[in-house]
Amino acid sequence: MAELRNCARCGKLFPYIGRPICNRCVEKEEEEFKIVKEYIYDNPGATVFEVADATEVSVDKIMRFLREERLEISSENVNLILECESCSRPIKSGRYCEECKAKLAGEMRREFGIGQRKRENIRTSGKEKMHVIRKREGR
Repeated sequence: MAELRNCARCGKLFPYIGRPICNRCVEKEEEEFKIVKEYIYDNPGATVFEVADATEVSVDKIMRFLREERLEISSENVNLILECESCSRPIKSGRYCEECKAKLAGEMRREFGIGQRKRENIRTSGKEKMHVIRKREGR
């Protein structure tokens, strides 16, 4: 049985399945995303404030769509500025630039041993052997 929680947006009780918001709010957010996406497509030079005013979607929500990499700033639109959270370089979407993403991925691989050969991570005494259980004949 799913755990019941209050929706982070509307406050109504809903069965929690991994998202902090209810299905109704998810649908509403998807509609807002479509409206913003269409407006930006039709008005590529619009600022984030113009998009927010025209679509009645908050600036914070539009910025979240950009951070989630659901929207991307085109090279034509110099009015929308998004910066890498690590080095402050301008980026088109997401939270980090490509260089910082690669650096973080490398650090994660080193920290968690991803990509190393498995034998290096396993210490054995050398006495371990695989045994096979054979079915006795005559039973």
